[in-house]
Amino acid sequence: MLRLEKRPSPSKMWTALTPILAVILTMIAGGVLFWILGKDPVEAIRTIFWDPLFHEDFAAYSRPQLLVKAGPLILIAVGLSLGFRAGIWNIGAEGQYIIGAICGAAVGLAFYPSESFLIFPAMVIAGALGGWAWAMIPGILRTRFNTNEILVSLLLVYVAEQLLASMSLGLLRNPEGRGFPGSRNFRDFPAAHNGEIFANTGMHWGVVAAFIAVIFVYILLSRHILGFQIRVAGQSPKAARFAGVNPNRLILFCLGTSGALAGLAGLFEVSGPAGQISIDFNSGYGFTAIIVAFLGRLNPIGILLAGLLMALTYIGGELAQLMLGLPSAAIQAFQGMLLFFLLAVDVLSNYRIKFSRSEGA
Repeated sequence: MLRLEKRPSPSKMWTALTPILAVILTMIAGGVLFWILGKDPVEAIRTIFWDPLFHEDFAAYSRPQLLVKAGPLILIAVGLSLGFRAGIWNIGAEGQYIIGAICGAAVGLAFYPSESFLIFPAMVIAGALGGWAWAMIPGILRTRFNTNEILVSLLLVYVAEQLLASMSLGLLRNPEGRGFPGSRNFRDFPAAHNGEIFANTGMHWGVVAAFIAVIFVYILLSRHILGFQIRVAGQSPKAARFAGVNPNRLILFCLGTSGALAGLAGLFEVSGPAGQISIDFNSGYGFTAIIVAFLGRLNPIGILLAGLLMALTYIGGELAQLMLGLPSAAIQAFQGMLLFFLLAVDVLSNYRIKFSRSEGA
């Protein structure tokens, strides 16, 4: 018989190996899924993971897109990792991402067609404050009324989506757009456009912000007393209270920081790759970033690598849809498998498998 025996302490080896094992299992299960759909599984996996980087016909376009897709994922996931480490579960980053985009875009469009160099910095501040304020709603409700931040933050995503639709059809709609929903395109508004810093690299200010966030959070967790309090609160809430950690302050800091970073991701996306506020602006980055955070083991460096990997599945998935005719739902299921397999094999970090003989009565 097989049984699980709890380890005295988490295995460092399995903690490092489980993300790799989860990726391998996802490839195998994904291959089976693609085979069921009537596609060559080897060709499908190669198209998703290999062709965007090394195929001569696609690499010139796909490589810059890797940074474009990875930027918001890394920025959001790094913020989420702070709360997850402390046992504070912000599941509504998608809503904070949307609100940050709306607030930042609104500030930029309010100054159209000015060419002042102060417009874009003002949009950045507005985007961060918008995401922070939206995250403060579950934060304040948790600290004041002990509500569940998981439910509140998640439900606020649907409120944010309705606000997005309302803004696209109303206040932020392009007055010269002949009645079509959506704001002005920021590509036609240079002072508010988040264009590439270096041509044909995919590097824009959102990617720069993601790298800065990785460095900042790494230093915070490894060198600052606040990082120590976050780690202790996640591992042992009782020990954290004995150490003088203020739980309410920690909740507001973690939710506020993750909300601000998600809002920044939304602002950089709407002013850059997306180009405008539209009904379908939200692309699920806030939810996918949860997978990135756990795949990166809630470590900033791991999140950086996991964000690049997940971005590769986005680009490769789009390529597989185009070249092989795979449905988009299959690609989304493939991405979701990463989290499920990671959670499944993560059991091995805290438990070891034991074989034992069953004894008769």
